[in-house]
Amino acid sequence: MTLQELVNRAASLYSDRKAVWFDECNDKPPTFYTYATVVKLAVELTAFLQKHCEQQGNLEIGLYCYPGIDLPSWILGILQVPAAYSPIDPDAPPMLSAYFMKKSNLQHILVENDKINKFQMSHAGFFCHNSSTIEHTGLTLFQMYVSNTDLNSQVDNMKSKHEPFKAATGNLQPGYTICPDQTKTKTSEGGYMDVGQKDSLAYILHTSGTTGIPKIVRVPHKCIVPNIQHLKSIFQITQDDMLFLASPLTFDPSVVELFLALSSGASILVVPNTVKMMPVELSAALFRHHHVTVLQATPTLLRRFGSHIIRSAVLSANSSLRVLALGGEAFPVLNLLKSWKHKKNKTSIFNLYGITEVSSWATCYKIPEEVFSADLRTDLPIPLGSPLLGTKVEVRDTNGSAVLEGEGQIFIGGEERICFLDDEITVPLGTMRETGDFVRVQNSKLFFLGRKDNQIKRHGKRFNIECLQQAAEDLCQVEACSVTWYQQEKLILFIVPKDDLEERETLKELQKRLPAYAVPDELVLIKALPLTSHGKVDISELNKTYQNHLNSRRRDSKLSGAEELWERLQYLWKSALGVLDDSTRISKDAVFVYSGGDSLKALRFYDEIEMLVGKAVPGLLEVILSHSIEEVYRHILKILFPDENQLMNYDSVMKRKLSGNSGENFHGKCIKLKSERGLEVASGLIPFIAVSRGNNFFSMDFNKSFMQPHNTVQVGVEVLQQPSFLHLVTPSIMKSHVQGYETEKILTVMNKASKPNCCSVQQIHAESSDVTMAELALGIRWKSNTRKCVDASPLIVIPSKEVSASVYVGSHSHAMQAIDLNLGEIKWEKNLGDRIESSACISKCGNFIVVGCYDGLVYVLQSSDGEIHWTFVTEDAVKSSAVVDSSSGLVYIGSHDEHVYALDIYKKACIWKLHCEGGAVFSSPCLSSFPHHLYVATLRGLLLAVNPIFHAAIYR
Repeated sequence: MTLQELVNRAASLYSDRKAVWFDECNDKPPTFYTYATVVKLAVELTAFLQKHCEQQGNLEIGLYCYPGIDLPSWILGILQVPAAYSPIDPDAPPMLSAYFMKKSNLQHILVENDKINKFQMSHAGFFCHNSSTIEHTGLTLFQMYVSNTDLNSQVDNMKSKHEPFKAATGNLQPGYTICPDQTKTKTSEGGYMDVGQKDSLAYILHTSGTTGIPKIVRVPHKCIVPNIQHLKSIFQITQDDMLFLASPLTFDPSVVELFLALSSGASILVVPNTVKMMPVELSAALFRHHHVTVLQATPTLLRRFGSHIIRSAVLSANSSLRVLALGGEAFPVLNLLKSWKHKKNKTSIFNLYGITEVSSWATCYKIPEEVFSADLRTDLPIPLGSPLLGTKVEVRDTNGSAVLEGEGQIFIGGEERICFLDDEITVPLGTMRETGDFVRVQNSKLFFLGRKDNQIKRHGKRFNIECLQQAAEDLCQVEACSVTWYQQEKLILFIVPKDDLEERETLKELQKRLPAYAVPDELVLIKALPLTSHGKVDISELNKTYQNHLNSRRRDSKLSGAEELWERLQYLWKSALGVLDDSTRISKDAVFVYSGGDSLKALRFYDEIEMLVGKAVPGLLEVILSHSIEEVYRHILKILFPDENQLMNYDSVMKRKLSGNSGENFHGKCIKLKSERGLEVASGLIPFIAVSRGNNFFSMDFNKSFMQPHNTVQVGVEVLQQPSFLHLVTPSIMKSHVQGYETEKILTVMNKASKPNCCSVQQIHAESSDVTMAELALGIRWKSNTRKCVDASPLIVIPSKEVSASVYVGSHSHAMQAIDLNLGEIKWEKNLGDRIESSACISKCGNFIVVGCYDGLVYVLQSSDGEIHWTFVTEDAVKSSAVVDSSSGLVYIGSHDEHVYALDIYKKACIWKLHCEGGAVFSSPCLSSFPHHLYVATLRGLLLAVNPIFHAAIYR
């Protein structure tokens, strides 16, 4: 039995029933295909592929597309050739896609017609265009060149990129064995499964590569069909069900979602990827408009709805949802699940477990209804459940012996539950793959303990960090959370808070529930958990978030002198001991361990002090454990302020709140500074003045000797994020290379009572008589040929370091150029999908430029080499120029599709979009700090003032 046979059998019975719904969630009515239409379109595609694709041996065809109304027909059409389909994510890094296509030895790629430009730009020179196109299906066939050194180079780069990681980790994720013979197996005697067996393969995927080199997984029909058949029976799928395609095509649960529906006469609902990021719109589509009955998702993806939507829609009393199957991550704690589920809700909830290397699910467990009754304990662990059809599950210890009671690692396999990994050609029947997941076996039931790579040894104790996550999830003030073992040194708990969360109280609650070695070093509050493309928590993004958090704290913790050190030391002392009460007086003779401290609290105190002073303090831990706070203070003082070795008078220290800033009033990201001695810029901040577009942007170099007393200057402030930070300037006001000599020019803005604070460039020149300026003369220093007209304004970026400045500009030739400002030489040139009229803008970190294009895409390019970091798809041409919010790093840009978008280019996500009440957005949005508004104008004459924070709150 094959996947296509399952669908064709259902189509013969339910030809007139609706097979697939596609809803763009944009006020347009959804579209649908019946089973008869799906099969008809699939037959057309099959005939085309049989005509144009060589069929020597097994045929494998790539599918480069986004989910849409035609997706089931495309997949079915490929399978019927017969061929295996290989989904390729258009949003994946081009290097990863190139590695996958080369490693999979794909000879043919079907590309969605409106993604052709994107595909060709990402993989230029790798494929040749087939002369034929496919009518009615929206696809174009590409054929890979037999030999391509550029592609081989990209594959080598992918391998070398992961080599250091491979050496550092030692233990890899499930199935991440470097050679097939390293996989620990116990096999049955005799037969083998051969990858070359004709028509045996159904699809090819690759693992994410987040913990090692991405692994190619070839899945036979014999491996996945039992999953479909058994889960269809367990979930009791009928032709009346509506399933949701929640998983991306590159994640194997999508196969289960798609074929559970299409083999049962049921319907599958498909929505654009952008809608999946918008909880309000997504919940409305699923439960109000289409009444979805079966939902399979990762726990993190479910949490993205937020507790309010889960209670009011997903698991409400009258929810349409009949089945909720959660898998791919540790199952949520029952207390949390119980808080979500209405007492009258009838949804059946399942725990699924499996690995991609033995696609897709291996076990299933239905949560008994009585678990949710009010008088039953809800802190009980949830078992993984029973093996699915044809699946064998074993638990082994480190010696490879079976574990019947106790702890061990799971191995999964079966006689025909076999996939081919990377270069495997034959695999013995009955092969068992190690998963990297540890369980406890108790009364023949398996209870998940955590991943092998999530086991850590801390303070002499070995434990799994999942236990901290489960304890935190159990707290009523926690909406969602995740844990990282940051640089194998610090245990960090990230929390999406519910209502008003008190960090101190949360930490106390965790201390009550956990052993001391499992209590986190730090809590970090975030707005949402970052997700991978598979809907799991993105640990690498969390680590980046914590690094930014550390950088921010270091900037904010600059000490002005010995007095402030004494004050902050008292605060950290109280914080470490859990006595954050301003009225609590600390004796100078107080000793940490006699005041309620222990060794673990002392370590936290020590870490906080080093974070505060920004450097290592040798011998500090010993002083904390055995001496008074006064001695701790003196010890730090000798290191930090060698000239200030006199202890501050304890009683004379003024009580100040650490969050305050003397003499400074902070409003968002702008500062109003007052000083009797003149203007002094806060340490760690780089000031600049942004003049409205047309006058360009330029930087200010403030020198207090030039500032007159009693003046108040309001300046925009950008926090330094990375050493590579670039700020926007005009070339005439920073360091200018003129006729072989360099001069430093400093502009001073004098605010007079009779004049407004914002002045033009001409006014600045006129009023800055104290500043010596180099003489400027007009003349052509260099020219760069963009080949067609230039409607965009150039962007000039001068780095803070001694690196050559750059000019970025696009033209109607589709070319985006980066030109050396001084030499006029082209640093790089990138051809985009259509003409460029949008002016580029620089990202907050300075590493990317953002530009719109006529092909409807917003391109995020690396400023250093022009490589595509991300593209965002709108519904029409993008002529608007983007603007960056210096406080959040979000990019705002308009489109002719009558929307303005807020994009997080680091998470590669649309945070919100706003329909501008009719009329294309051609002009550039304008951002103000006071008030924090985004102003957007449309071609129908409307001017909108948008609160970007309010809209972010709505769309999350």
